Amino acid sequence: MARTKKEIKEQPVEQVLWAAADKLRKNMDAAEYKHIVLGLIFLKYISDNFYELYRKLEAGEGEYAGSAPNDPYEYRAENVFYVPPQARWDFLQGRAKLPTVGKDVDDAMEAIEKDNPSLKGVLPKEYAKEKLDKQSLGGLIDLVSTIALGDSVSRSNDVLGRIYEYFLGQFALAEGKKGGQFYTPRCVVQLLVEMLEPYSGRVLDPCCGSGGMFVQSEKFVEAHADHYNGKAKEIDKLFESEVSVYGQESNQTTWRLCKMNLALRGIDSSNVKWNNEGSFLHDEFTDVRADFVIANPPFNDSDWSGELLRNDGRWQYSRETPPPAGNANYAWIQHFLYHLNPKGIAGFVLAKGSLSSKTNGEDKIRKALIDAGLVDCIVNLPTKLFLNTQIPACLWFLSREKENNPNHPRRDKILFIDARNMGTLINRRTRELTDDDIRLIADTYHNWKHADAAYADVPGFCKAASIGGEGGVATLDYVLTPGRYIGLPDDEEEFDFAERVQSLTAELEKQMQEEAQLNERIRINLAKVGGKEV
Repeated sequence: MARTKKEIKEQPVEQVLWAAADKLRKNMDAAEYKHIVLGLIFLKYISDNFYELYRKLEAGEGEYAGSAPNDPYEYRAENVFYVPPQARWDFLQGRAKLPTVGKDVDDAMEAIEKDNPSLKGVLPKEYAKEKLDKQSLGGLIDLVSTIALGDSVSRSNDVLGRIYEYFLGQFALAEGKKGGQFYTPRCVVQLLVEMLEPYSGRVLDPCCGSGGMFVQSEKFVEAHADHYNGKAKEIDKLFESEVSVYGQESNQTTWRLCKMNLALRGIDSSNVKWNNEGSFLHDEFTDVRADFVIANPPFNDSDWSGELLRNDGRWQYSRETPPPAGNANYAWIQHFLYHLNPKGIAGFVLAKGSLSSKTNGEDKIRKALIDAGLVDCIVNLPTKLFLNTQIPACLWFLSREKENNPNHPRRDKILFIDARNMGTLINRRTRELTDDDIRLIADTYHNWKHADAAYADVPGFCKAASIGGEGGVATLDYVLTPGRYIGLPDDEEEFDFAERVQSLTAELEKQMQEEAQLNERIRINLAKVGGKEV
């Protein structure tokens, strides 16, 4: 019997590149290697982009007649980064086998920052360090050289975006818990953006990591070009003309990743700020009132300096009960609300314990938010979505428009969606929501929000619950766990991280006391057996 020929499936270019780049890493830690690789990808992209315009300026035809191809201002006028001769990719590739290649790349980064003020302090300059094997660096340069990134064809196919996003995700996986600090899984970001629909206006992320919320917002705008009444022909400029982004990040290396990520997309990052104090102690945007807040703040953060901010003006819904100093969840919620305009909407990720916690007055703050009509929708997320934590998570959606309009048709309602059983495992520890999952959740929210006749409660999946009345949120003690309303078992829903830690700590202390007492009795008995006085 003839043997069936095995079909060979060609791998996507981003996977091939990652496998090759990771092999060159050798013993270097992923957290450091990340900047080496992503910095080179950035350099290759802007060099490709530069060369494309350089050739047009050099030819001097049509609108480019009389142009000066070596004048940096010619490039700024076209929103293209100027790359000086010593930083151009062909120059660096020609030196890839030399022992001085590390210093050459560092010098290239310095030169690019000098000629492009928006990149000042952003690009990595770690290539000359002794621990980076220069032969591996040369191999990495040769590898990146094999793919076009910044020419018009590659941009239209989003080659760079796919590679950069894939590499961010792979580095986050490699770093584990630490990786989650700069990277929110793509499917979670996509779900948030699809539900919020940021067609135009100000988008704020006060804990922006590597900028995924902004990148996904741009993708959303481009995917819905027909919404803009004839502007589709300028699709590459739609986001820039319709949306402005504001971001803040307290980790400087993550902020650099974000600035590069946005620069690669042509997204104006002038309002993406870094300071090491963070959004609570040093809010960079005190006067900004956004149309959309999209965020994934640290879960259950106990180190947010809450004791220094007991009387802060942002705590509008907890005047008598400030957010607990040991958990920033409800501080983040009120920080987001502080930055929304009267019709703004916020969508963000929080630990699921925030839905039911009664510790340190959090239940009182939650009650105030619900009674004000702010809570629009709660989505219960599956496990294993996040790389840095196993804490169950949920999405909150808050609407200022509902709060400010007593006659809003949904003011006394909250939509609960349970997506715990959705998603697909891509390996033993990681799950992803599929495009179909995201579409179903987002469509359910939109149908309900816009009073569409297509909306209907679905047992086990979604329920529009009243705040007051029999069986409403108020009668269930203002707990927002979806299972209470949708009809699923509550055992997992009732998990409260802070309370569980307190309970386990108390139990451990009790066990230690009992063990100490037992050891003391054993010591006394042994002393008696040995005939010694105690």
